[in-house]
Amino acid sequence: MLLLVVLGISLAQWQQRRGDEKVAHAARLAAGNQAAPLALTAAPLSLADAQAIEYRRVTVTGHFVPAWTVYLDNRPYKGQAGFHVLTPFQIDGSAMHVLVAQGWLPRNNAERTRIPDYATPAGTVTITGIARLTAGHVMELGTAPPLAPQAIVQNADIARLAQASGLALQPLVIEQTAAGAMAPSGQLPVRDWPAPDLGADKHRGYAFQWYALALMAFLFFVFTGFRRANKQP
Repeated sequence: MLLLVVLGISLAQWQQRRGDEKVAHAARLAAGNQAAPLALTAAPLSLADAQAIEYRRVTVTGHFVPAWTVYLDNRPYKGQAGFHVLTPFQIDGSAMHVLVAQGWLPRNNAERTRIPDYATPAGTVTITGIARLTAGHVMELGTAPPLAPQAIVQNADIARLAQASGLALQPLVIEQTAAGAMAPSGQLPVRDWPAPDLGADKHRGYAFQWYALALMAFLFFVFTGFRRANKQP
């Protein structure tokens, strides 16, 4: 009984701490959306630097490198299958790049590997978006194929893409929300990014379950103890 009670309370408190962390992330997200955009420069960021500005609005000037665009598969939008367009963006006046999620494109149901026509701005532009540590991850069976230009893949890790392309990449992804110049032709990818599901309520639910387990173990011990005591002569 003591082991179950200690285990239940310990796990419940751990889930509570995880929930508090998610609440803090939500507060950072709200504050980042209200704050003025942070100008991203070519100065290399450490992972800690990237974590500090995650969910912040950022702005960066440079030009897209469409030759190394990759398409993230299995990204549905409003019930329709499609891709996320992930393109390196060279920061103005440097060899440093940052990955930009340009938006969502629908899949051609008749020809799965056909990418719809869309426009990527040419020349120097200034874009604005939300800083994220990854481009998201979906379940992937088997070994991931090597990354290549214009490849359709399930997931694209920043380090893998940097190694495959030979480009210097900042350790974050920008979910583009606006561009400084309109593309010359073609449709623009949909930029209706869902808010991150931080799942604080889920952790609170798990904490309640572990507290309930600890309480049940204690009550079971008390009730069975009384029954045994009453049966004794």
